[in-house]
Amino acid sequence: MNKQTLEHMKQLRLYGMYRAFDSSLSPQSINYTNDELIAYLLQSEWDDRQNRKIERLTKAARFRYSAVMEAIDFDASRQLDKNQIQRFASCEFIKQKQNILITGSTGAGKSYIASAIGHQACSLGYKVMYYNTNKLFTMLKTSKADGSYLKQINKLEKQDLLIIDDFGLKALDAINRHSFMEIIEDRHGEHSIIIASQLPVEAWHEIIGEQTIADAILDRLVHNAHRIHIKGESMRKKMKNKD
Repeated sequence: MNKQTLEHMKQLRLYGMYRAFDSSLSPQSINYTNDELIAYLLQSEWDDRQNRKIERLTKAARFRYSAVMEAIDFDASRQLDKNQIQRFASCEFIKQKQNILITGSTGAGKSYIASAIGHQACSLGYKVMYYNTNKLFTMLKTSKADGSYLKQINKLEKQDLLIIDDFGLKALDAINRHSFMEIIEDRHGEHSIIIASQLPVEAWHEIIGEQTIADAILDRLVHNAHRIHIKGESMRKKMKNKD
C-alpha cells in the first residue's frame, strides 16, 4: 500500500510530499498522529514548491553574482546607510513601484548590492531580470534586425524588477536612446528598476543625449527613486590585499 501511495505521489508530481512520506516510513521516523502526518506532508509539499519557484525565478534572472543581503559590507569607509539597504530586503519598494539608483566608483560593489536585492526579490516570489547595459542594448538591436523586438520589450515590461548594471560606460546612440526611453516609459508607475552606474546621476543627462528625451527619462527615473552612493576604495582591491 505504501509503495503504491509513493508511486501515485510521484505520478502527481508531489515531490515534496513524496520525500516526506518516504522518510516517515523509516523505523527512526517520528511517530506522527494522522493529523500531524497530513500537516507534515502538506508543509513539505508547500516548501518544495516554493523552493523550486525561487530556483526558477533566480535562474531566469541571470544574475552576474550569487549575492545575498547578509553579505553586504557595511564598513564605515563605504558610508552606506545600513537601515536604508536592509529595508530593501522587504521589497516594499517593488510594491510601491519605486526605483533604486546605485552609484560609486569602479569595484565599489554596486553590482553586488543590486544583485543581492534582486536575489531577495526572487526569494519573495518577484520576477526579476538582470542585464549589463551593453548586453541589453546589443540584444535589443539584434531583436530589431530579426523581428523579435516587441517580444523582447514585452518580456522586459513583465518583470517586477529590472536591473540594469554598468550604465553610462558609453554614450547612447539614437537607437539605444529610444529603446531606453521605451523601457523606462513602460515601467514608469508600473514596475521597479535598479540602475547601477559609475557616474553620478547628474552626469546621466549627457550619457543619454538629446535633451528632450534625456529630460523625460530622468524625470521618470529619479522622482520616485531611492539613491545609494558607495564611497571607499575598490572592494576588488580590498579582497586582493587580503589574499
